[in-house]
Amino acid sequence: MPNDGVLYYRWLFNEPRVLLTNPKAIGEVLVQRNYEFVKPERIRNGLGRLLGVGILIAEGDEHKRQRKLLMPAFSFRHIKDLYPIFWEKAREMTDRMTETMRSSPDGSSVIEIREWSSRATLDIIGLAGCGQDFDSLANPDNELNQTYKSIFSSNRGAQLVQLFLGMLPHWLAVALPLKRNDEIGKAIGTIKSVARDLIADKRAKTLAGKADQVDILSVAMQSGGFSDDDLVNQLMTFLAAGHETTASAMSWAVYLLCKHPDVQARLRAEVRAELDINGTINAAKIDKLPYLNAVLNETMRLFPPVPLTLREAAHDTTIQGAFIPAGTTVVICPWAINTATALWGADARTFDPERWLAPGKSNTGGAESNYANTTFLHGPRSCIGRDFAKAEFACLVASLVGRFEVGWEDGVEWELKIQGGITARPKGGLRVRLREVEGGEKGEA
Repeated sequence: MPNDGVLYYRWLFNEPRVLLTNPKAIGEVLVQRNYEFVKPERIRNGLGRLLGVGILIAEGDEHKRQRKLLMPAFSFRHIKDLYPIFWEKAREMTDRMTETMRSSPDGSSVIEIREWSSRATLDIIGLAGCGQDFDSLANPDNELNQTYKSIFSSNRGAQLVQLFLGMLPHWLAVALPLKRNDEIGKAIGTIKSVARDLIADKRAKTLAGKADQVDILSVAMQSGGFSDDDLVNQLMTFLAAGHETTASAMSWAVYLLCKHPDVQARLRAEVRAELDINGTINAAKIDKLPYLNAVLNETMRLFPPVPLTLREAAHDTTIQGAFIPAGTTVVICPWAINTATALWGADARTFDPERWLAPGKSNTGGAESNYANTTFLHGPRSCIGRDFAKAEFACLVASLVGRFEVGWEDGVEWELKIQGGITARPKGGLRVRLREVEGGEKGEA
């Protein structure tokens, strides 16, 4: 449909909405005038309940303050020191997958990839974020892992309840005597308790001179800019958002590698030629693998874990010259932008890692505009954990593909259905069959 970058439409109950469709409109909302477009109040209330009122929810000057204090923890100079943690947990994941298959009573080699990925990423954010190993890979029944599982594994009924609650005032929605409200309330209590314990433990170690000072929590505490309640909110944000998004990305990567066995074979050849898959790695070793990074970039382009984000005009304004009244919901849809033929060409919806390999295209995929890829958004509200997530994702995929050949559970292509929520993922999970590659457990290249 021809448009100037802004499509106006009506949503539920005739609510006016505008969808941004081109780079200029996206740049205007996310970069040039980003603080004029805020997260809608019902989204802030709903997400704030689950994720804490941390950097993801903060607006205006408070957001600027928090981001400035937290940025040192997410600088690449700091992230590169975390690669060994990412790799060690990725290796533990593949080791435990092997053990599980070998000890299976029926000799099954089928695993549910998102469940494994979620446990690995929860452990990673525990170590790299708080200096605490939650041991979810070793013990999937631990309280924190089960708590997040109950929050994020919403079925259709829970989604409908959530949609209904989203239409009500927040104070009323959370007060209704519903089972889902009870589950979320209990989960939030558990997560806050874990966060407070982590903060107390970190403070005690710091006073005793035993804290290693490299994790996100240490940096936040050293800044002196956060109260204990603030720290609980930041931890809730990073624990939830920091593991759920990458776990979803892993599901999409595995789905695409099953669908394109030629890509998987080429990726495995690169990983095994360049890495000792049972040894240690550093940032330089992972970052110099062009095909790995091309596969990851193409996965995140086609299937960004957060498919849709909303803003609201804080006051009467314009986008691309079009009048936008105060309170109008503005929709930014990475799934649509990232696969727009006007921005990516006729093969925009095709999985093609090659688009990232041509000279000068390793960061753009060949798109002319920086705003053609909105997976991590842009500007002051872009994802602060982008480099963290990309490095973690790279280690997890490299370790999995280096150790196993991954295929469809029944040997035939699986029909994709998508499940929404805070992140988008294959509906009902993604069960795949693993075959250990010869030499995988010995780390032979």
